[in-house]
Amino acid sequence: MKKIAAGLGILLLAFVYYYITLPAINIHESGFWFFLGTVVVLLLVIYAVRKRLRSPQEIKSSKVMKAGLFLVLAIIVVYGVGTLLSSPIVNAKKYQQLVTPEERDFTEDIKEISYDQIPLLDKESAELLGNRKMGSMVDMVSQFEVSSLYSQINYQGQPYRVTPLVYASGIKWLTNQKEGIPAYIRIDMATQNTELVKLDKPIKYSESEYFNRNIYRHLRFKYPAYMFDQLSFEIDDEGTPYWICPVKKFNIGLFGGQTIGRVVLCNAQTGETKDYKIEDCPQWVDRAYPADLLLELYNYHGMLKNGFLNSVLGQKGCLKTTDGNNYLALDDDVWVYTGVTSVSGDKSNVGFVLMNQRTMETRYYVCDGAQERSAMDSAEGQVQNLKYQAAFPLLLNISDQPTYFMALKDGAGLVKKYAMVNVQKYQTVAIGDTVAECEKNYEKLLADNGIASGVGTESDISMTGTIEKMAQAVIEGNSHFYITLGGENAEVKGLEAGQTAQKFIFDIPVTEYPEIVGYDVGDSLTVHFIPEEPISTVTALGDKKPETGVDKKETTE
Repeated sequence: MKKIAAGLGILLLAFVYYYITLPAINIHESGFWFFLGTVVVLLLVIYAVRKRLRSPQEIKSSKVMKAGLFLVLAIIVVYGVGTLLSSPIVNAKKYQQLVTPEERDFTEDIKEISYDQIPLLDKESAELLGNRKMGSMVDMVSQFEVSSLYSQINYQGQPYRVTPLVYASGIKWLTNQKEGIPAYIRIDMATQNTELVKLDKPIKYSESEYFNRNIYRHLRFKYPAYMFDQLSFEIDDEGTPYWICPVKKFNIGLFGGQTIGRVVLCNAQTGETKDYKIEDCPQWVDRAYPADLLLELYNYHGMLKNGFLNSVLGQKGCLKTTDGNNYLALDDDVWVYTGVTSVSGDKSNVGFVLMNQRTMETRYYVCDGAQERSAMDSAEGQVQNLKYQAAFPLLLNISDQPTYFMALKDGAGLVKKYAMVNVQKYQTVAIGDTVAECEKNYEKLLADNGIASGVGTESDISMTGTIEKMAQAVIEGNSHFYITLGGENAEVKGLEAGQTAQKFIFDIPVTEYPEIVGYDVGDSLTVHFIPEEPISTVTALGDKKPETGVDKKETTE
């Protein structure tokens, strides 16, 4: 009877340990070996206590203790040898070939994208917006908080960050877990529009749950042998919340050469799961490969070209990614962007890479130029009197020029201005209150400095009509006129197929077009503009180019 009770006690302790630590039952999982060793040691301790083995001589004379200690030693040896044989020290070539970057042409791959596809916010700014939105929801703010996940995704062709709510405390979980989590936060990274999306069915499986509805425990009991990497929170095309759960795959020895072999999708509302091979992962999933893993894989490729010893000693031909990364939306996928530099610390890039978070596809672009940090310093120097801080930049194609684009934030983390910095000539910096204004100023700099021939500042989209409404506002000390054009003879030229000729609202800064003060409601005017909603940025007045003046004003009787 005592033996049965002791056995049950051991099983209970082992289960409690497993329930808390959740190791995968897999020889490739280092936590499994630790769990196994812990169980054996626990059994030996209980055996020694029951047999009252106190002295070293008594322990040595026990066959059970000898066998147990031998087993513990064997576990340690297998783990140690497996770690060594899985390391880059003896497998440099295999590690170097885990990813195979394809060299591509920058101007062909990175097309000039429209402003509504450019993520203007980084994660820190998104967190500020999310917390501010949550603070306005008086019916929820006392019970829930916003998770810090903020996964970057493409949703219906637009860049978004999404994150679930979490229980504010253990007590709040106790009082709300029956109903579940009622909403998630969705932030449009281009427009900064922040929504709290309330769900018909609440989220029942999340990181903030306890016991069996905790997402990690839920996955472990369904897939006891799967080794999960970082989970991300995403929504499908219908807005249904899912947990994206990548499954590790080790390609070198027991513990080395990690990639992703499978992806489990878990419906956050119902707990229903679907298991896919990585190559069969649905298109709407954006993050099967964590950014940290992709950067690590590329660093193996760049550092181990000439073997492990060279990567430590001579470092001939060694390349590594720069400190920091950002995300770019291409072909309905999210790509990790980072620069590539030599290990010499010369603060310049030799190129950059884009790595697909769904497929691991890696593209390399040769492009000598400044590192991102140098470009950020250059942009901050243009507004040093305002003490704005630059966010880590995106790489865009502006007039076939690789260009760092970044938001400039004040001390509170709010985006105040935007900057564009030429990668190859990082002294070429343009600042603007809007993205359109920033691009216009940047293109003018390119033209003035002869960096890009044929670059102008005037849009080929124009509208001629009668001023129907006219209002004035002062923004950061500068006067702006906002006008709408219409009339029977109103005409819009240059719009692409699919664009509508609705009544545009035009922003005309007086500092750039002082002649606008001579116009009034009823006057006829031609404006060249970049179509945006709700306000379009004017690039020129009149039919002539801006440097030659505006057309003569015609007053409508």
